[in-house]
Amino acid sequence: MRLSQLIQHAACKPCQWSDADISAVTFDSRDVHPGTLFVAQTGTRVDGHDYIGQAVASGAAAIVCQRLPEQLAPDVVYLVTDNSSRMLGEVASAFYGHPSRKLKLVGITGTNGKTTTATLLHSLFRRRGDHAGLLSTIVNKIDDVELPASHTTPDAVELNALLARMVAAGCSYCFMEVSSHAVVQQRIAGLVFSGGVFSNLTHDHLDFHKTMAAYIAAKKGFFDALPADAFALVNIDDRNGHVMIQNTAAHCYTYSLRQVADFRCRLIDSAFSGLHLQLDGVETWCRLVGRFNAYNLTAIYAAAVLCGVDRDEARLLLSGLDAAAGRFSMVQGNGLNAVIDYAHTPDALDNVISTVNDIRQPAQTLITVVGCGGDRDKTKRPEMARIAVRGSGRVILTSDNPRSEDPESILDDMEAGLSPDERQRVLRIADRRSALRAAVMMAQPGDIILVAGKGHETYQEVSGVRHHFDDREEMQKLLKTQS
Repeated sequence: MRLSQLIQHAACKPCQWSDADISAVTFDSRDVHPGTLFVAQTGTRVDGHDYIGQAVASGAAAIVCQRLPEQLAPDVVYLVTDNSSRMLGEVASAFYGHPSRKLKLVGITGTNGKTTTATLLHSLFRRRGDHAGLLSTIVNKIDDVELPASHTTPDAVELNALLARMVAAGCSYCFMEVSSHAVVQQRIAGLVFSGGVFSNLTHDHLDFHKTMAAYIAAKKGFFDALPADAFALVNIDDRNGHVMIQNTAAHCYTYSLRQVADFRCRLIDSAFSGLHLQLDGVETWCRLVGRFNAYNLTAIYAAAVLCGVDRDEARLLLSGLDAAAGRFSMVQGNGLNAVIDYAHTPDALDNVISTVNDIRQPAQTLITVVGCGGDRDKTKRPEMARIAVRGSGRVILTSDNPRSEDPESILDDMEAGLSPDERQRVLRIADRRSALRAAVMMAQPGDIILVAGKGHETYQEVSGVRHHFDDREEMQKLLKTQS
């Protein structure tokens, strides 16, 4: 593809111009080969400008940069821009033929519920017979073919490559988790969304955003950028729902369980077997569990309708959906009930504990096993411990993914949020496998063990090394063998 086609709508100033033939686009100098357009991004840890020389030596035909190197190589085009990351998204989209314009791309953002909403929207449209793609934390999919997922939102080049594959496979829809990191880092630049969904916003990712105001602004930035022909669907039971759509050009719609909205849900009953809902005045039974899933299901229903699905058909399809992997996933055996859930934020943990307590019988004790990730937001650690202790009969604090941190230091941070009396109901067992075994040993028939934090993850990262570890797999072993 000619360079002039790639930068047709990009804001940049060419230097040493020639309309080079571009064979690839990358931001990684190790992937450069003759004919490549190399984009030098200024990252949080690495500055791509330091690798311009290496890219030129490997045969780069053009360089995108925010500042020119001291010496310019002859026969190389330099394109100066004020934001290399944004331009990477724009040229990647152009290089792959603007795939987001060729299907209905719906982005889901919020602190909690993104994975469930995106995954089940994909499932709903597949059950309907549509070709659809999925971009999520757990897995990427083209129809029913699974592709590994390494981040909540892939980089701009990988993202457009995946979307182009979806278009080539005949997909009419793609449902995508949009993280706040992706918005700030311009990973979604150049994409055209047909719709956006906001679930909720609570304490998370302050290690990256530093303040809640910056976190809110990142989420809002997604809606600010939606085009006029898109829809913006927001949960108005969250106080930030209306904030998200203050400046959007998109058509705005609301959903709620507590107040008048465009899409209204009433929770009639909740049990471990599922939810009895009233959606737009019509009763519907769904297999998912908990009030938080009533919100997710309402968002899924509303988004499906806004994508053109008949309301009655949407309700029928909704009733056949199963929970996403690691989201309130049940394991039962030897008279015990275990719930595996990805809850790794204070709000998500509070929601899942409240859900269990709403359903459990008085004779059933809730035993919660929870930890916090290393190298991440430390301010939520004491709050997570407080929520666990105040909503559970017994609590075991353990490792999540300690990464490069000392697990005991993380547990110290968590315990710091507890009073002396609260600590009496807490065990500290850093080894996660031993913590799960202890929970099963202390449980009585009928009790409920909540294993929170890792959900769908099949690894544990300790000292920077990933080891296989699957909470569901571990609990299946324990409940089968424990007498």
